[in-house]
Amino acid sequence: MSLPLPSDERLTHLEVLPARAARHAPWPPWAAPEVVAAYAARGVREPWVHQVVAADAARAGQHVVLATGTASGKSLAYQLPALSAALEARGPRGQRGATTLYLAPTKALAQDQLTGLRELGLDVRVTTHDGDSSREQREWSREQGEYVLTNPDMLHHSLLPGHERWRRFFAQLRYVVVDECHHYRGVFGAHVAAVLRRLRRICAAYGAHPTFVLASATVAEPEAHAGRLTGLDVLPVTGDASPHGEVSIALWQPRLTALAGENDAPVRRAASSEAADLLTDLVVAGRRTLTFVRSRRGAEQIALTAARLLGEVDPSLPSRVASYRGGYLPEERRELERALRAGDLLGLAATSALELGIDVSGLDAVLLAGFPGTRAAFWQQVGRAGRDGGDALGVLIARDDPLDTYLVTHPEALLGTPVEATVFDPGNPYVLGPHLCAAAAEIPLTEDALPLFGPTARAVADRLTEAGLLRRRAQGWFWTDRRRASDLADIRSAGGAPVSLVEAGTGRVIGTVDAAGAHSTAHEGAVYLHRGETWMVESLDLDEHLAVISRTDVPWSTSARETTDISIVAERDHRAWGEGPGGCRLSFGEVDVTHQVVSFQRRRQPTGEVMGEEPLDLPPRTLRTSSVWWTVPADALEDAGLTARDLPGSAHAAEHCSIGLLPLFATCDRWDIGGVSTAMHPDTGRLTVFVYDGHPGGAGFAERGFHAAREWLGATRETIAACECAEGCPSCVQSPKCGNGNEPLDKEGALRLLDVLLA
Repeated sequence: MSLPLPSDERLTHLEVLPARAARHAPWPPWAAPEVVAAYAARGVREPWVHQVVAADAARAGQHVVLATGTASGKSLAYQLPALSAALEARGPRGQRGATTLYLAPTKALAQDQLTGLRELGLDVRVTTHDGDSSREQREWSREQGEYVLTNPDMLHHSLLPGHERWRRFFAQLRYVVVDECHHYRGVFGAHVAAVLRRLRRICAAYGAHPTFVLASATVAEPEAHAGRLTGLDVLPVTGDASPHGEVSIALWQPRLTALAGENDAPVRRAASSEAADLLTDLVVAGRRTLTFVRSRRGAEQIALTAARLLGEVDPSLPSRVASYRGGYLPEERRELERALRAGDLLGLAATSALELGIDVSGLDAVLLAGFPGTRAAFWQQVGRAGRDGGDALGVLIARDDPLDTYLVTHPEALLGTPVEATVFDPGNPYVLGPHLCAAAAEIPLTEDALPLFGPTARAVADRLTEAGLLRRRAQGWFWTDRRRASDLADIRSAGGAPVSLVEAGTGRVIGTVDAAGAHSTAHEGAVYLHRGETWMVESLDLDEHLAVISRTDVPWSTSARETTDISIVAERDHRAWGEGPGGCRLSFGEVDVTHQVVSFQRRRQPTGEVMGEEPLDLPPRTLRTSSVWWTVPADALEDAGLTARDLPGSAHAAEHCSIGLLPLFATCDRWDIGGVSTAMHPDTGRLTVFVYDGHPGGAGFAERGFHAAREWLGATRETIAACECAEGCPSCVQSPKCGNGNEPLDKEGALRLLDVLLA
């Protein structure tokens, strides 16, 4: 497609991916004629090859993971055997046939699937069972549903604890569909892996052994990922026979501005401001465009800015742009999805809530206001455009951030590299423990059942017994507490009960934040944006999980600052970098990290200019987690000309940039990890830089950094060296979450320090 983009130095790279023709296969002979006719009525005359391969495998009882591109019709591959089985297994008086359980990471995706299934017009009892479902709908799904669409949270909190009421559904369960399975990574992935093992155990108790079908457009090593998630041997289907149009990928770097940031460092124009401009241009050109933004506030701000700019061009256009994010009411989300499909909306600014699988056919372009954290998410978001087989445009707009800067100036690291392997640890005791309690509450745990949960399950069960959470009897382990065992595990967050945001005066709840994030996002004085309205936090009560907020109208945003201390608990692995006992050392192990939010900054919007900083008095929080760290001996530092005065700033700058670059090598976000650097750490006696997982027990990110350390730290050095600033800026060594106000930072010293390490 022709590009309505300015052709200047901001466009750092343009790559055109050629169109591809389709390859078809005949319908499988076992497919129910009613199902084939329903697809034909919707225009699917003949399936694509990969759809038939995956459907045949699932029909034969082979667990399968379908890993083909966006818009490649993965839904048909699991719907064909599931719908056929439901129709074939009906009882003589219309009793429920074979059942299917569909799991989606978001309610929006489940609703999208529900719409597609109903449009087939088949006599199959399809329903959702989630937080938006009424009591009557939930009861009907339990008693009558044949194809039930839900999510891991509802499976964990509702279906599995209430399995006796779902007895007939589980006894007839033929297929379990795990859609967008790449989404299950880190701590969330470990939780979902435990939930799926509990599901397998419940089904077996009722005599069912369902076939698992997993699907994702962007998962590396699909066989290994699917096996780790389910604990089963899974057949990968990766050949993509679907057609797609020509896709143009543009990489975009905003210019440096005359504004000064922290410590007078130069700053680039905000990615959100550039995205609002480009969204405006595309809407004016009549191009249906979706803009992905990292934050809820950013989605709201881009939509508001684009509407204002469009109003200057044509008074009819502002109403054709909107924002979409988590936190909206279900009916609001459904209406926005409908308007986007129908073309009533030409522009939408969204968080990743619209990233996953939702069919928004007919989009011309996708803008990404900042790299979404992983190459997998990048391709998932770009794939939203051109879903009707037409040509498409995708634009990555770099934030003022080391990773974004590296990618738009090194296109081969983004466009010429496979997606990342998904990282999660099913054996994390902080995750596995609560799920063993939940499993014991569902059906008492036996020795035979423990291997299902992995090699560490017995040791974890013994610790739970010592702590009094489980009781050991001859028949196995029993849950004896009066609490709901499933409440011990919050599978979306490791931070405990969420904090409610309550409007002052009315008591109306307008949203929630997770407990771990409340210190930094719901502290007194924090600014919160909801549906274009700005709110300010008046007070935070951590004991009551309550933040009181009030409407305001201020031209700034807020960001919290925190201090961090770290101590080494145990080293699990290490590598010597350099010869002899005095060489550099790379280590991986367990650490204790103590955080305390100490202040927050006000930043003028949309420029990002720092307006001031105010102190906060919040309690410290201690986290035991996994970390990678590296040390450099004093003599090597002296040989490199690094003096004692240089060391704190050099290590601090290297730490910041390495945190920014780790998401290139592990499926994490900058905010999933943290770091500490010191010129002399008491546990090592050397200059030490730590990068740790921000979740109890670890999430696998630091371990991936340990195994990819030379490539990771090499990219860190290259990013610092290539940055055009003189003394350090947000594109290289400054961090938006630094608790020390980005002081001290020594860009040149960081380069020399990394040269010593990498030598």
